[in-house]
Amino acid sequence: MSEAKRFPNYIAGEWVEGGQTFENRNPANQDDLVGLFSKGSAADVLRAADAAEAAFASWSKMPAPARGAFLFKVADILEKNLDSLAKEMTREEGKTFPEAKGETMRSINIFRYFAGEGSRMGGHLVPSERPGVFMWAQRKAIGVVSQINPWNFPSAIPAWKLAPALIAGNTVLVKPASAAPLSAWRIIEACHQAGIPKGVVNFIAGSGGEVGKAMVDAEPVKAVSFTGSCEVGHGLHARASARRLRIQLEMGGKNPTIVLNDAILADAVGAVVNASMFSTGQKCTATSRVIVEAGIYDDFVAATVKAVKALKVGDGLADGVQIGPAIDKSQLDIDLKYCEIAKEEGCTIECGGRILNEGPLAKGFFFEPTVITGVTNSMRIAREEVFGPVLAVIKAKDFDEAMSIANDTEFGLSASIQTQNTARVFEFINNIEAGLVTVNLPSAGVEYQLPFGGTKGSSFGPKEQGPAALDFYSDWKTIYLKP
Repeated sequence: MSEAKRFPNYIAGEWVEGGQTFENRNPANQDDLVGLFSKGSAADVLRAADAAEAAFASWSKMPAPARGAFLFKVADILEKNLDSLAKEMTREEGKTFPEAKGETMRSINIFRYFAGEGSRMGGHLVPSERPGVFMWAQRKAIGVVSQINPWNFPSAIPAWKLAPALIAGNTVLVKPASAAPLSAWRIIEACHQAGIPKGVVNFIAGSGGEVGKAMVDAEPVKAVSFTGSCEVGHGLHARASARRLRIQLEMGGKNPTIVLNDAILADAVGAVVNASMFSTGQKCTATSRVIVEAGIYDDFVAATVKAVKALKVGDGLADGVQIGPAIDKSQLDIDLKYCEIAKEEGCTIECGGRILNEGPLAKGFFFEPTVITGVTNSMRIAREEVFGPVLAVIKAKDFDEAMSIANDTEFGLSASIQTQNTARVFEFINNIEAGLVTVNLPSAGVEYQLPFGGTKGSSFGPKEQGPAALDFYSDWKTIYLKP
């Protein structure tokens, strides 16, 4: 057996081996060791923060189009390795190869989009009330930014945090999720190969406790961007607020899809199955509650159960597989726990609800895609995030009740409606309490050109992606000039 490949941290433009390592294993096959990653420490974070602070002056003074040229190079390097990067993502995170390839291409497009922002980055030029006075506002970089990433989109989320931070002139500390660090590591490798100056980008893998806290506490850090659980996000918010740091949080969701009587049944079922089951339900924008108007309820449940039963579960690298594994045993246990809770609450498991561990699935963390009926919105299965392929179906007597149920949640990330009624569409758009809204589409699946983020307990701070991303990663300098 060949020795596992080691992946060091990246600090001040150098690859830095740590004394300790942690394993990155394939959740579809625990015998498959993807690699060994250097386990960073608080001291490593402080070194990286100092390097980033030292690099900030020259990087932020570089013309934005010149910074953009580096980002274009990063995109080109990633694209040359598209298939191998996607395969690695499937091995470390479990999503199917087509999903991984789509995500990797999205990361490439994100770098190109923000590379172009270097030539488009405008300010505000307005007329003064005073004769002979010119006045305008222009963006300026913040400084050193810490970015703490999740495992479920191990390439796209690091890309959509890193690219706008760099184009705005900031220097960055990147922490990947320990469950899937390789995809983010490959982005840092591309930054190194593209020639981004030393200290501008730094990568420290390791525990959320030690490394994550140090990325907030390090004195040079001026802002923190986090995507992950509500519990961790709330703790980071308190820690960052004590230092008066900027902080951006993207956290949980309990996203509803409303299906009205006039919906095209096949299309509604397709959208809900896509949003609830694909990526093994491990998306913050996944549909976990579907609220179905009474007139179509029975037909919808029957068709959805049939479609979910037909999904093929397995290793994401195998042909025809649609649903991969849970990320780890902990998430697998959560999926099972919530199905047991639902049964205790009086619900019916229409299909699924079981761990799959026989034959070719024996060495992975596989869960049978699940549809649960008899759900009311007061139940835990309807209120708490599961983050797995588990769909709760709720019956509503009409549109008004469906809207009331949809908004009765602490979260507000994404929401969808399936209907042919234009009046209902606009009523839904105007009154749903969510940051992302889709109509006759899955609730999951967004593009990089528009703002991303939720409301209520799902998000805090300026939005990510699109032109809005620069609002978090820059400040304004206002100038009044009389020649």
